[in-house]
Amino acid sequence: MKTLKLLLGFALSATLFTSCYTEEININDNGQPVSLNELLNSYDLWYVDINSTQGYGETPFLQIAFTLTFDNGRLFANNNLVGFGSQGGGYGVEIGNYDAYDMILDVNHVIDGYNSFDIYQIDGNTIELYNPYDDTSYFLKGYMQSNFDYDFIFYDNIHYFLQEYEAWEKVYTSDYGALNEFDEENYLQFLSGGNDATFRSSQDAHVNNPDNIYWDYTGVYGVGDVSDNMYLKTLTLDYDYFDNEFFELSVIDDGTIELYHADSGTVYEFEGRGFIAYYKNSNLQSTLDVQVDQSKKRKQKTPKVDNPRENKRN
Repeated sequence: MKTLKLLLGFALSATLFTSCYTEEININDNGQPVSLNELLNSYDLWYVDINSTQGYGETPFLQIAFTLTFDNGRLFANNNLVGFGSQGGGYGVEIGNYDAYDMILDVNHVIDGYNSFDIYQIDGNTIELYNPYDDTSYFLKGYMQSNFDYDFIFYDNIHYFLQEYEAWEKVYTSDYGALNEFDEENYLQFLSGGNDATFRSSQDAHVNNPDNIYWDYTGVYGVGDVSDNMYLKTLTLDYDYFDNEFFELSVIDDGTIELYHADSGTVYEFEGRGFIAYYKNSNLQSTLDVQVDQSKKRKQKTPKVDNPRENKRN
């Protein structure tokens, strides 16, 4: 009898151990096993935590995405902050399709083509996308729309918002405030690529096409936080010939910003001209009218580190 109990115990343990290596190894918030595809579909939005990336490679569509949504084989992304939370019902634009099986995610992106990832579940709503071809891992955190803080993501990445227009045109200057050098500047531009901190300014007026603006000055800029106020930022423009210009930066809407000039007390409003879409065509049958700025991508605020994950794919 004792021998029989031991054999039954061993058989049960072996069964449980083996079950951990089937596709049904993921656990949802209710503690129930689910398939990889069910796990991916169980959250409305997967936030791409770019600062947690491990490894030195880059997957282009993940570098520009703020969120991904997996919808029964269709892949959506929020690649722009303009329209963030409203475009595509909050899911963004359709960027391709995917297949999920045996803890492997195959993605066919409409522009970047095919990528394949090994998937590891870190916890109930965090997954790791490991690209075995460049030894790089991306970490995604799942949310439902009802508890996803679009505003926080927007303001936490606001320097990308400044880069999503070809130019910002001054449309308002307050009657109050002391006269200052910045009164003469009518256009601003925030460039992506490089060190991600270059701006240009122009004293041109009433230019219909941003391509025709003559940029008088090129310098560096910085966006900073304000203590205890996540909806307010600082903006510093480095003008070598008359020192830095310091502003409080607030967003009025997806196409308008307000700059409060601290030294003079003057308030300016700028409107975006020439929206730059990372990817805006939702028709997967044709990519002829896709508009993409390939130089734009999210960059880690933390140093890149070696990826401890080993490629174990056969």
